[in-house]
Amino acid sequence: MTRAGMEGETAVAALNLRRMRESDLDLVTELEAQAYSQPWNAHVFVEELNQPTRTYLVIEDDQTVLGYAGLMVVGTEAHVTTVVVHPDRREDRLGTRLMLGLAAEAIEQGAKSMTLEVRVSNEPAQRLYRRFGMAPVGVRKKYYQDEDAMIMWVHDIEGTDFAQRRVEIEESLR
Repeated sequence: MTRAGMEGETAVAALNLRRMRESDLDLVTELEAQAYSQPWNAHVFVEELNQPTRTYLVIEDDQTVLGYAGLMVVGTEAHVTTVVVHPDRREDRLGTRLMLGLAAEAIEQGAKSMTLEVRVSNEPAQRLYRRFGMAPVGVRKKYYQDEDAMIMWVHDIEGTDFAQRRVEIEESLR
């Protein structure tokens, strides 16, 4: 990942994808407040982190948390609960990296499909999810209070086609 440095130089910041910790919650709740009109507070995240069916990941550079994502696995279904990236870093493909991490977690936990809800107006996020093979299957009316949500699914995530898709997405990040 590169960012413009002083006098036109380029600085390379290493990215790290890892499980969320309670010590991340100040930065995570800051991002949450930027992303949602009714954000979760640190207490809600602590409860989520303590649920055995939940996994939360953060992506960070050497300085700060740049985004986070959540997954709930029940039986063979994985539900992406959230994907949030810092507004200044949305063009850096951090959401793609977070989704790759969630897909790996889902498969490791025995899921065979993944689903999520996304705002009907959020076309960039929908494009991201389509890259992972997710397809629209319905709408949840007023899911976000002020807007409907598109329901998206991808099946057979443990299969070779999805594995190949993941490899191609990973290679596109290099």
